[in-house]
Parts: sequence; C-alpha cells; structure tokens
Amino acid sequence: MAKLLTTEQMAEFASSGCLFFDQLIDDQTNKEFLDDIGHTKMEKVNSVQEYYDNIKASSSIPRIPAGTTFKNAYPVNSPLDKIFKNEVVHGAIKSLVGDTAVIDHQFLHITFPTKYFKQANQRQMSQQNHQDSTIDPRSTFDIQVFYFPTEVTKEMGGTRYHPGTHLRIVNEFGIAKYQNIKGQKSVICKPGTIGIFHNGLWHGAGINTSLDNIRYMFKVRLQPTEKQELLWDPEKKFKPLPNRALYWTDETKEKTINDILMKSYPWQEQDTNRLDKINVVKFWRLLTGHKKLDVDYWLTRIENTLY
Repeated sequence: MAKLLTTEQMAEFASSGCLFFDQLIDDQTNKEFLDDIGHTKMEKVNSVQEYYDNIKASSSIPRIPAGTTFKNAYPVNSPLDKIFKNEVVHGAIKSLVGDTAVIDHQFLHITFPTKYFKQANQRQMSQQNHQDSTIDPRSTFDIQVFYFPTEVTKEMGGTRYHPGTHLRIVNEFGIAKYQNIKGQKSVICKPGTIGIFHNGLWHGAGINTSLDNIRYMFKVRLQPTEKQELLWDPEKKFKPLPNRALYWTDETKEKTINDILMKSYPWQEQDTNRLDKINVVKFWRLLTGHKKLDVDYWLTRIENTLY
C-alpha cells in the first residue's frame, strides 16, 4: 500500500527540491542491506581500493540495466525490495514519478575515514558541488532516492546539499569552484533515513573525518514514463489558492501552500531570487496541471501580453 505525499509535502519538494524521511527503515533491514553489499570488516582491509575490491567480489546487489522498470527490479523480499516497497517510500516515489518509472542508474557511495587514505598514501578530498548530469532543459524531472543504512554523524561527511537550487540549471561541475554556499546543509541522520532529491539539486559529498566509521549511501535515480501531473492526488481534489495582497500582508494568518512555495533561501540574492520564484510557480503548474495557476502574481504580470 502506497502512502502518497500530501499537498504540503509536494509544495515543499517544489520549493526546496528535496524531502527527508528520518529513521524510516527498521534496524533488521538495515543490517540485511549491509550484509547484501558485502560489508567488509574494517580490520581486514588496508586501503580504499582493497575495500572496493572486496565489495565488488562479495556484493549480491543485482546489476540492473538502464531503462529497467523500477517496480519489480529487485528480488522479492530482498533488502532493497523491502526498502522501496515501504509504504512511505513507495508513496513518495509514486507521487513524484508515478508507478511506471524506470531506473536510470544505481550506485553505492562509500566515504572512507582519513586513516584509509593515509594507509593508501592518497589525498583525501571532498566531492565538488555539482548538479547531476549535463545541462538538462526538460520540464520533466527525475528523482534520486538516497538510502542511509547507518547513522551519519557530522564528522562522517554527510551529503552536502543546497535547498532551492534544483531549478537553477547549470553544467554538471560548473559550480565546482563554489564552496561553503550560504545556507548549505549536510545530511546528519539516524540509520534507515531516506532522502529524495530532484535531479537538479546542487550537492556533493563531504570529507569523512571520523576515527574509523565508513559512511554508506545507496542511490537510485528514477525517470518517469508518464505525465507528472497530480500523481499524489488521483482524485484531483487540488484547487489553486486565489492571489493574495502583495507586500501588505497579514502575518497572523496560518501558513498556506503559497507560503511554502514562496520560501526564500539564504543563498538567493534579493533581486535574482525573483527568477527562482517564477521557476517554482512554473514547476508547480507542471505538478498540478493548472496551466494558469499563479502565486503572488509572478507569472500573470509577465504573461499579460495584449499584442
């Protein structure tokens, strides 16, 4: 049974480009997953490369060709099958890319503590900020589902990400020179946490400075094969809110969907963030299917073409 996202959660995704579900997967499934990937006891390895070689030799995670239908991609009752059939995970995926999505790729990211690099006489570096893939002009979007089977502490270099950047299209590593962007966050979480990113969200892996904790993150990128319109609202009950008064507002009112959509982020400049708000409204139109929908008049004023 899929637990579909709420309209509020969809608005949060439209605005920030990400959603998190903390400590969602149970400890037993987390353990089974670590066993499945060929989890290697640390005392048995001497270098980063040796660890990867051991993982490759012992992992039972299936190799899945690009374009494979996601729904039944993993063996029944395998850890990954259990994870992705969890009602919350299944519902979030269905709400964003539908029930017929296909796999673009999957990857097991491993971030090693400093001692492994010292043993291998290798330089330890963080991953640059980047936006996955090359310049992507589509309105359609993919999602990346991140699964963290173990606890991730601050010292373990959790995935660094920048909420609200998903609609700022760049070439993949065109932002690599930018570091410590204002408002950036890092994934610090309990075991079994699930994160879902819009494929355009800027992110990168941090340095693992812990004493001896290896950080694992399993990722699968999913591509839709159906229109991404009201997938979370099959009964199509969603109705756009009317335009509200601009600038002179009643701050005592409860927050609405429009407040979520119009959230500003610390990295945004005061003037150019108007472009980000316009892009969020366009994205919300795509998700809801309401082609004339507007929030705070951003699109109406520039679409008022009389000639």
